[in-house]
Amino acid sequence: MDAATAAAAFDPWSPEFVADPYPAYARLRAAGRAHWYGPTRQWLVPYHADVSALLRDRRLGRTYTHRFGHEEFGREAPDPRHEPFHTLNDHGLLDLEGADHTRIRRLVSKAFTPRTVERLAPRVRELAAGLVGGLVAEGGGDLQAAVAEPLPVAVIAAMLGVPEEDEERAMLRPWSAAICGMFEPDPSEETARRAVRASVEFSGYLRELIARRRADPGDDLISALIGVEELTEQERISTCVLLLNAGHEATVNTTVGGVWTLLRHGRWDAVSPEPEELSTAVDELLRYDTPLQMFERWVLDDIELGGTVIPRGSEVALLFGSANRDPDRFGPTADLLDLTRADNPHVTFGAGIHYCLGAPLARLELTAVFAELLRQAPGLRLAADPVRKPGYVIRGFESLLVEV
Repeated sequence: MDAATAAAAFDPWSPEFVADPYPAYARLRAAGRAHWYGPTRQWLVPYHADVSALLRDRRLGRTYTHRFGHEEFGREAPDPRHEPFHTLNDHGLLDLEGADHTRIRRLVSKAFTPRTVERLAPRVRELAAGLVGGLVAEGGGDLQAAVAEPLPVAVIAAMLGVPEEDEERAMLRPWSAAICGMFEPDPSEETARRAVRASVEFSGYLRELIARRRADPGDDLISALIGVEELTEQERISTCVLLLNAGHEATVNTTVGGVWTLLRHGRWDAVSPEPEELSTAVDELLRYDTPLQMFERWVLDDIELGGTVIPRGSEVALLFGSANRDPDRFGPTADLLDLTRADNPHVTFGAGIHYCLGAPLARLELTAVFAELLRQAPGLRLAADPVRKPGYVIRGFESLLVEV
């Protein structure tokens, strides 16, 4: 298959493609290492070795403004109507580069050390047991609303110090969904309006909460960030939003997607709740149906892939979902669900300086919720076919109805 035909199979706005992008990824890999995709003006990179290497390559960056102006880089400045979103996003750890990224990551990483995460384990397991117990007591229901969403939101909100009694706590998930809509390919103006509105409201709430914590500090991450004088107020707000968004989006979608994968493959009873075996199975679910399908980077200096020169000023789309199904790395079983896969270097959590700080916490939450589902609901089954959300980059379901 030629490269143009292979790239044409990539259609992030198609429900059919979003539901199963993996055949298109196989075509892309067969046709080469880099493919120009006109509709999004990006270079698609489908191979595991290339994705892994480029995540670590300092010739690429999440932003370019630490080195170039917009005109110098050949790009237009962001739409001024979207300024609240860009201000919030551009000061967050995920989109910072250079010294600013190093400075903030060093501060925030202290909240996600293995020792810190391990101290959270009893509370995470208690929450998981209670949520699953409620689902079982009802004989089933919407797994997403009853279990998958409340658990990670409760954990990250508690870490940051978001009070349970605050009415805005119920808005954390909707705000996050609206903001994350901007990470989809060529978001619509309506998507941008929702993201801007959520950015304004989310920032306003956090600004007020930071003021409260400044007057009455607690044993939480927001209070700790207030105590760091080298952080600006915008950096504190953007860091909190990023942690709240990243702290639950992937976990929610992996929980629901993982249960869906196991049930539709008839493998629910093939998973052991024992910690070591369950940990291996969770990593395979993260690989097999990746919650974050694509990660974008700007080319700061020319790079070459398979004889194709990708010039400075270009944007590359690193296809995590394709990399995680690459037979060159995962062998002939790359497209198969292997719950005992020991050699599993998936790129679901990224790599390099932007490797996900919350990966240990995400694994803790996922193993806790799957352990409780397997123990309390061994006969779990689907009550209806789920409906996918339209998003491609962050793939998830509207709901997952199950019976116990």
